[in-house]
Amino acid sequence: MTVKDREVHEAVVESEGIGTMVQEDAELVVADEDAQDLVLYAGAWKNDDKRTQRIGCVIPAYNEEDSILAVLDSLLAQTRPPDEVHVIVNNCKDDTFWEASKRAGQHTVSYREQEFEVAIHVHDVGTLPERKVGALNIGFHLVEHCDYFLGVDGDTVLDRRAVENLLAELHADSRIGGISAIYTIDYQERGAWDNYLISGQRQQFASFNMLNLLRGRNMSVLGGQCSLFSIEALKAVRDEHRQLGPWVLDSEVEDSLLSIQLKRLGYLTKISATARANVGGMTTLKSLDAQQVKWNYGAIDLMWPGQRGNTTGMPFHPNVRVRWIEHGSMLMNMLVRFGLILLVAASLSISAFSFNPIWLIPPLVSVLLNLRIALSMKQRTGKDILFALLFFPAEIYMWLKIGHFLRAWTKFFMRTQVDNWAAQAAAESGKGTNAYLKPVIYGLVTFAALTIIWIQLPLLAKEIALWFAWPALAVLATLQTLGMIFKLIRRHRGYMV
Repeated sequence: MTVKDREVHEAVVESEGIGTMVQEDAELVVADEDAQDLVLYAGAWKNDDKRTQRIGCVIPAYNEEDSILAVLDSLLAQTRPPDEVHVIVNNCKDDTFWEASKRAGQHTVSYREQEFEVAIHVHDVGTLPERKVGALNIGFHLVEHCDYFLGVDGDTVLDRRAVENLLAELHADSRIGGISAIYTIDYQERGAWDNYLISGQRQQFASFNMLNLLRGRNMSVLGGQCSLFSIEALKAVRDEHRQLGPWVLDSEVEDSLLSIQLKRLGYLTKISATARANVGGMTTLKSLDAQQVKWNYGAIDLMWPGQRGNTTGMPFHPNVRVRWIEHGSMLMNMLVRFGLILLVAASLSISAFSFNPIWLIPPLVSVLLNLRIALSMKQRTGKDILFALLFFPAEIYMWLKIGHFLRAWTKFFMRTQVDNWAAQAAAESGKGTNAYLKPVIYGLVTFAALTIIWIQLPLLAKEIALWFAWPALAVLATLQTLGMIFKLIRRHRGYMV
C-alpha cells in the first residue's frame, strides 16, 4: 500500500515500543500490508516515550522564604517541566509555606507547540527530627507512582533546559539510576566578603565537577541540589536495605550513601555534561564551616573501616576512593603549609635562613591551576579570574578548608556526639557557636608548644633538625607540585563546568 499526499504536512503513526513517527512532505510506504504496526517513511522520527513518562519533583524546604518562589518559577519555565511538584516545608520559622503557596495549584506550561500540565503542592509537615532526609522520604512516597524522581533544594534555581537534559541522558541508558546537574553558585548582589566566599565555593564546585566529568562522568555524590533518579532504582535501594525510604535517616551524608547503594545494586551514577543549576552559597564563616565540617565528617564515616554507628565504613568503594584522594590532598596541603611556616621561623631564629627561588614554583603552579579551573567555568566572571590570579584569595580560602578538615577529623577521633545537621541549620540562621575559630586555637597552641621545645634545644640539635626537615619538606612540596602539574596538563575533553 502506497500513500501519496503532498498536502499533508505531518502524519503521525503510533507503533508499540517504537515511539512516534512523523512524516513531513514525503511518501509513506508500508512494505507489508500485514505489518500494520510498522511504517517505513522518509520523514523525521521522534521518540515520544520521554513525554509519556511522569516526573515527580520534591523540594525539601527549610527557611527558604527568600528563594522558594525563584525555584518554583525556574521549574515552571523548564522546556520539559516536571508533572508534579511537592514542596515539603519542614522545621521552618519563616514564611516559606506562605511564599510557596503563591504558586500552588495547576499550571499549564507551553514550550513551542507542546503543552505540559504541572501540579504544585505545598505540604507543611511541621517539625521533623530527620530534617531534610525525612522531607525527602515523605516526598518520595508522594511521587512513588511516577517514573522519575527530581530532587531540588529550596535554594536551587535550574537552568531552563536542566530537566530536559537530565531526562534525555537518564532515559538513554537504562543502567543509570541517577544523574546530577553541574552546580555553580550565582554571585547576584552581595557584599565584598560574601562574594569572596562565593568565589571560593565556585572554584571548589568547579574542581569537584571537573574531577567527576573526567572520571567517565561517574558521579561520586548525587547531590540533593538537583538530581534526577529512576523511581525503580530508588525503590530497589529502599527494599534492599530495609529502609523507610531511599534516604538513610541517620547519615551525615545521605546523598553519598544513596549513591553508593545505587552502585552496589548495579546502577550507574552520572553527572550531566549539559544540565546546570545555580545553588545557594554560604556567605558567612559560620555557615560555611558548619556545611563543610558536616560533609567532611560524613565522608570520614564512610572512609573509616568498621562500623561506628548504623553505617558501615566502605573504604575501598570506588566512590569513597575519591574521598580518600580529597582528604589525602588536604593533608598534603596542610603539612606543606605548616611545615614551611615552622621551618622558616626556626631557620630565622638561628640566622640560618637562605631564600631559594625554587620555592616560588609551587605557588606559581597553584596559580596556573586555579586559573585553568576558573577558565573551565561556563559562567565565569572577572571575579573568578581575579580570585585565581591574585594567589592570596585562593590561598586564604585553602586555609579555611584546612580548618574544616581539621575540625572534622578532630570531632571524629574525639567521638564527639554532635548533631551536625542542627549545627548547620543554626549556623545558616546566624546562630550557633564560633566553632570555626577552633582550628586557629589549635594552630596557636601547637606553634607555642613547638616554640617552647625549640628554645630548649641546643644549637647543634637545631641545626641537625633543620638539616633533615628541609629536604623532607622539599620532597612533600615536590610531590604536591607534580600532582598539580598533572591536573594542569590533563585534557578537559571539551567539558565546561
